[in-house]
Amino acid sequence: MIKTTKIRLKPGCTNPKSALEIDQIYLVGVNHEGFYDKALVHDFVKEGNIVHVDISPYYPKLIDAISSRGEKYVRSEPNDTPHDNLLRLPRV
Repeated sequence: MIKTTKIRLKPGCTNPKSALEIDQIYLVGVNHEGFYDKALVHDFVKEGNIVHVDISPYYPKLIDAISSRGEKYVRSEPNDTPHDNLLRLPRV
């Protein structure tokens, strides 16, 4: 199973309210574990690869998205929490 376990925010962002404010995403379960730019993760997910957010008990999947400005990003599929589970991961 491929999971994302932590995120890196855009420079200067300390209190994100949107997955758009994420700069890089850490993936485990891939050939080269590490941080990947969100646009690369977007393309990876869009190609049909399934990535889960390491937040139990849900482990929601990532969904590819494009902002109104054409910025590629990913977010977690909605569940019963009010905020994107991706933003609940540890930040480095």
